[in-house]
Amino acid sequence: MTGNDAGDALAAQGYGATLWTPDEKTISDARVSHYLRWLAGRGVRLPEGDYRALWEWSVNRPGEFWDSVWDYFDVLGDRGDGPALAEESMPGARWFPGATLNYARNALRAADTDPDRPAIIAHSERGRAASLTYRQLASEVSRVAAGLRALGVTRGDRVVALLPNIPEAVVALLATASIGAIWSSCSPDFGTRSVVDRFAQIDPKVLIAVDGYTYNGKEFDRTATVSEIAAELPSLKAVITVDLIGTGTRPSVPNGVGLVPWGGDDRAGEGDNSNRKGDNSNKRVTGEGELEFEEVPFDHPLWVVYSSGTTGLPKPIMHGHGGIVLEHLKSLAFHLDLGPADRFTWHTTTGWMMWNFLVGGLLTGTTIVVYDGSATYPGTGRLWQLAEEEKLTYLGVGAPYLMACHKAGLEPGKERDLASLRGVGSTGSPLPPEGFDWVYRAVGDHVLLGSMSGGTDVCTGFVGASPLLEVRRGMISGRSLGVKAEAFTGDGTPVTGEVGELVITAPMPSMPIGFWNDDSGERYSGSYFTDFPGVWRHGDWIEILPDGGCVIFGRSDATLNRGGVRMGTSEFYRVVEAFDEIADSLVVDTGRLGAEGKLVLFVQLAPGATLDDDLIKRIGAALRKQLSPRHVPDEIRDVPGVPRTLSGKKLEIPVRKILLGTPVSEAADPSALANPEVLGSYAPGPRL
Repeated sequence: MTGNDAGDALAAQGYGATLWTPDEKTISDARVSHYLRWLAGRGVRLPEGDYRALWEWSVNRPGEFWDSVWDYFDVLGDRGDGPALAEESMPGARWFPGATLNYARNALRAADTDPDRPAIIAHSERGRAASLTYRQLASEVSRVAAGLRALGVTRGDRVVALLPNIPEAVVALLATASIGAIWSSCSPDFGTRSVVDRFAQIDPKVLIAVDGYTYNGKEFDRTATVSEIAAELPSLKAVITVDLIGTGTRPSVPNGVGLVPWGGDDRAGEGDNSNRKGDNSNKRVTGEGELEFEEVPFDHPLWVVYSSGTTGLPKPIMHGHGGIVLEHLKSLAFHLDLGPADRFTWHTTTGWMMWNFLVGGLLTGTTIVVYDGSATYPGTGRLWQLAEEEKLTYLGVGAPYLMACHKAGLEPGKERDLASLRGVGSTGSPLPPEGFDWVYRAVGDHVLLGSMSGGTDVCTGFVGASPLLEVRRGMISGRSLGVKAEAFTGDGTPVTGEVGELVITAPMPSMPIGFWNDDSGERYSGSYFTDFPGVWRHGDWIEILPDGGCVIFGRSDATLNRGGVRMGTSEFYRVVEAFDEIADSLVVDTGRLGAEGKLVLFVQLAPGATLDDDLIKRIGAALRKQLSPRHVPDEIRDVPGVPRTLSGKKLEIPVRKILLGTPVSEAADPSALANPEVLGSYAPGPRL
């Protein structure tokens, strides 16, 4: 298909009309344009405002590009003498050998240059507002880091957290990173099993947890859950408790595990900071406490994040200090156009990589705004109220939130003063063309709508927006700098203007440094490089046009995505199939193109069991407790058996096709099934 034919085909489906074009001032003032002018000063001359030329240079000369990112942002650390990219093979790429740095040191550098500027502003459903300047944030990080050291935490130890999106979570991450320890977090609405399945893999030394949380106007006590989690983590030495809702109770912990309150009277003061720009000392004095930064190799683990767990336990994905510092500086400054004058938020939980991305705003000296609670409580427009109250310059949300605002008929641009807002981000699932229309009609024609797609695996976007690119209806503006994204057919042929598998054909510094407890690299390699050796297969369907614009058509796997929380089916099955009455099960999420569908659970009952109201309620209660309220099925149906391949894998994708209208005879090849006779029972039926 030619480029024109591809564009015409998308246009026929409602894609492609230009909704926003950058004017000369936007282009000239953009941080990426400043970078282009800076590049010219070191001999790389690219046309002013030409994003495509910059992208091509960034992917064809990756070593030069990422070396320039380090220099342009004056990353704090020792650059070393090695090349930026010493080994280009995937897996196994080696970045910046010999370099040392610390993520927290770079995130807190504004404490030296502009200490009284706000670093964090916090809002929540509880009305608990708070703010920390960069000086105060550094002081709190110093205090908590000292507390962690007192508990025996050293370089390489794991600190895990069951915390909502509150300042304490940001402080704890930075304190952990400053020591060279390794961070990992889950949202407090995750059930015991979901949390243990993640944290138990990495043998944490310290757990930081809240007593409860608030969501949709209701308080949820998590004391018992924290007790259950602590009992299943034998490596724990201490549990640090954060009193958020004031339950007045403390979790029970095993013998030998300390129970430590977050607060206390040992807070450091707010004295002057000793470091100044250009000082490469690895210590900073904050009042009575001394904040030390453990300088670590470029690929030293910073945190562990987790896959959705579709084919087993969630994969514990490790990212390195250096890769995240460089990638988040590039993404937040060059794509979101953020800097010290901005106020930035993304509505997220600590269990989603967008929280890590939000915290990355500190690397650019931005003020980050954290919000703890539902995006739609007490009304759907809550986040637009937040944007007005805090004069946000960038508001990031999940695509379903924008669609919910559209369906509710909101017009925040008319109802609120959003003059400061110049960017709206959308991710989590594809935003349909109607969502684009709503933003430009109801929010304002002055905002840059940044639809982006990436993954937990790299903690960033593969494709997204740029202040140098126009915004077109239903489309993502382009491929991100330094990301050699392509569309492949099943046999590995690159295609343009056709839907194919999203692949990455050159390394990125924020690709995982590995999976925890996968010393051979076999699990890591098998997760991304099996289908196309030496090429990263991500699991999305994408169409890339000749000009770089693209459309994501959803996951090519069976991940459940409920309210922005991605979770794999294997975790779901572990809960459901623990019931004696359930012999087997299969779950399908029918959501697509930015709109949530139904979560349908099929159960094969054990002999003599009945799918009555009591069993349905007990299944729902277990899923609510062990996974999250978002994962309670909309419908539960009794079936004679679960369709499986000859090798025993459940056929989730064919069943999803059936529920979305594909005839049973076309959904799967009967010769590939171990029990093709059961597939007909999955045809849509009445809602229970």
